[in-house]
Amino acid sequence: MQPILEVTHLSHSFGGLKALTDLSLEIFPGELVGLIGPNGAGKTTVFNLITGVFRISQGRIFFRSENISDWRSHRITAAGIARTFQNIRLFKELSVLDNVRLGAFGQHRYSLLDALRRSRRFTAAEQQVTNQAFALLERFNLTHYAHTPARHLAYGEQRRIEMARALISRPQLLLLDEPAAGMNQSEIEDLIQRVRQIQQDFDLTILLIEHQMRVVVNLCQRLTVLDFGQTIASGTPQEIQRHPKVLEAYLGKDGGLGQEAPEPAEETP
Repeated sequence: MQPILEVTHLSHSFGGLKALTDLSLEIFPGELVGLIGPNGAGKTTVFNLITGVFRISQGRIFFRSENISDWRSHRITAAGIARTFQNIRLFKELSVLDNVRLGAFGQHRYSLLDALRRSRRFTAAEQQVTNQAFALLERFNLTHYAHTPARHLAYGEQRRIEMARALISRPQLLLLDEPAAGMNQSEIEDLIQRVRQIQQDFDLTILLIEHQMRVVVNLCQRLTVLDFGQTIASGTPQEIQRHPKVLEAYLGKDGGLGQEAPEPAEETP
């Protein structure tokens, strides 16, 4: 079986700071793989490189055997890769419905002229997107908030909006960046069940960054662990929890991630 995502010898620097060094990673269709490590280890940098937010300094990225290393973000999204963000990025003054609809922007199949004329093709395409958005809002129990500005929703609900917005583009690979951040135990349990269900229903491959070991152990089949931008361990969650370097650097003797300071903001190119 060919990997759906293949990262080979990926490195990246911000000025003189080496954020990522020689990362290689394969993810196969249908897998749910975790990327863990302390804040500042380079995890979100990996997501930004895969999705074209940062330009690659060294190495290559293949998606479905096609080299996407030089692709721009909109092209990568259209090809079938979607993501959520560590820090929620919603248009707070727009309605929940419109925030989700915006996730389908790269999938539009009508021309600018169609939009200006509000042609039959434009109207049909927009109605289809709206129907898809409502279906996702129903799935995430957000239908009653459809016309509410996103800023009025609670933190956990805003996380669900982000996930719905990512799914409306019908991705094959979904990148989840700390989806459990800021959630209480009840919300975390709900998240675990939702991720399992959407992976099955949408036939997704998922790459997950997460500090909550309860989420990682319950969802991930394999883990890759980063420390200062370098891979120090790979294996199943059970193997990783017993790995001496991982225990020393991240997990502590009890096998649970400790409390960490907020990750420093990464430079944009």
